Amino acid sequence: MAFLGVDTSLTGRTWVGPSDDVRRAAEAMEQQTQLPPAVCAVLARLGVPSDMAGKYLEPQLRDLLPDPLTLKDMGQAAARIVQAVRTKQRVAIFADYDVDGATSGALLITWFRHFGVNCTLYIPDRITEGYGPNPPAMAQLADGHDLIICVDCGTLSHDAIAAAKQTDVIVLDHHLGGDTLPDCLAVVNPNRQDENGDLAHLCAAGVVFLTLVECSRQMRDAGPAGPNLLDMLDLVALGTVADVAPLIGVNRAFVRQGLKVMARRNRIGLVALSDAARLDGMPTSYHLGYLLGPRINAGGRIGQADLGAKLLCATDPVTAQAMADKLNHLNEERRDIEQAVRLSAMAQAEERGLDGPLVWAAGDGWHPGVVGIVASRLKEATNRPAIVIGVEDGIGKGSGRSVSGIDLGAAIHKLSQEGLLIKGGGHKMAAGLTVAQDMIPTAMARLAELMTAQGAAALGAPDLRLDGMLMPTAATVELCDAIEQAGPFGAGAAGPKYCFAGVKINYARRVGETHLKLRFGDGLGHSMDAICFGAYDSELGAALENHRDRRVHLAGKLDINIWQGRKTVQLRLEDAAFASS
Repeated sequence: MAFLGVDTSLTGRTWVGPSDDVRRAAEAMEQQTQLPPAVCAVLARLGVPSDMAGKYLEPQLRDLLPDPLTLKDMGQAAARIVQAVRTKQRVAIFADYDVDGATSGALLITWFRHFGVNCTLYIPDRITEGYGPNPPAMAQLADGHDLIICVDCGTLSHDAIAAAKQTDVIVLDHHLGGDTLPDCLAVVNPNRQDENGDLAHLCAAGVVFLTLVECSRQMRDAGPAGPNLLDMLDLVALGTVADVAPLIGVNRAFVRQGLKVMARRNRIGLVALSDAARLDGMPTSYHLGYLLGPRINAGGRIGQADLGAKLLCATDPVTAQAMADKLNHLNEERRDIEQAVRLSAMAQAEERGLDGPLVWAAGDGWHPGVVGIVASRLKEATNRPAIVIGVEDGIGKGSGRSVSGIDLGAAIHKLSQEGLLIKGGGHKMAAGLTVAQDMIPTAMARLAELMTAQGAAALGAPDLRLDGMLMPTAATVELCDAIEQAGPFGAGAAGPKYCFAGVKINYARRVGETHLKLRFGDGLGHSMDAICFGAYDSELGAALENHRDRRVHLAGKLDINIWQGRKTVQLRLEDAAFASS
């Protein structure tokens, strides 16, 4: 039965409340642990047993960190890196241009710098070079370096790595591997075909961190002491959240501990970027994913590809501030470009139909730096896997985003094997591809077949899952603090969502182009604010703005708003439905 009887909300979704089993488990946990009811409700929904609640709320790296040597090739990769340190060799870092690549590169550069080894950073240009190592760049790096470490890329780069003749190459990656691996010294990747999948949730920054743990272990008996790796968890946390890695297992500890490290404001580059983004108060996973991550990504999307990575390992505050300001400006440009492409892509996708197993769009001149973001928007709007392709000079460069239960990376890899793509790869939730313009319809038709085989054709509008009801008087800062104990929240560990039932909207006004700001109350003198981002991208914004004093159910996440040092709770509104009576 639909929660509050909402079968079809203003965004077309059915509301689903906690199951009877979850409610019973939450009540039992409250009795056994004396934890706040709101915390127990979240833990029960996440499937945490009562006897594990304490450990879950305080994830410790020492308890959750896996033995790095469980990953294949880890021993020889770490030994080669240690050798490069001890003999002061010339090291190059080839990193992807996204946040995971930037944080992975910054981790290695910071670690090597501690030993007096200054690495060369190489990040390819998204437009002229595309994703991953390419033969000319690898050959050039090989001419001047003894060791090349590819991070967040390289697992499928057979030809490019072969071009690095007479130079050792190590790959530290997490993207889906093929049937064969490139011919190099080591490929450390939890998503290799011959791995057991236990660590498949790691992003590249997590893989790099484990590698540095093993390097430190090998150096423990002899040689100089390495840097405190715990102080580098801010970078691991940023990479983990920004790459939408599931917040399970050791990833929870990475993010929880990394946020504490970030709060100390010791990393010059992150301080500058946080200030540019006007991040006030304690950082959260939301800030990593929606404030810091997009700004670091902006350099790789529409500007200087290595700007984000250089900022993360900056040592001069003035230089760092200049780079942070530049990234902030590029992010604003990115938003404008994204908006134009999004509108065109959505119109094209709607004309093609939004109820198939795959939503896709392709257009001449669409900036390749924003197609991934636009694919995310299409996916969110349709609950379907989505591909968006920008075409230039007869070649399409695209990016895809998937939904839970649909492995897009494996399907893109199959298309590449079948010769329908020039190249392609990725992981379950995200993938990239390069395709000849005249092959786009054929490739997308075949991809739709593969999506159908995985069940994408049967997907409907996603249900909105709620953790319960609240009244405005119950939505306090103390409640938010208690709930945050069960975090961090993100992929694989969704944050709690609540409904405010039968409230009255006191005022509602449009903010910017697509956002809605409103204030609502219970009719008894208690009220609170709400913000709905992108409200006018659907019927939600106009319906609530013209509410005509009707009572309404509002649903979303609780959020702490800080203004002039004062904390208040607001609702980050996601959906609504008018009350039947």
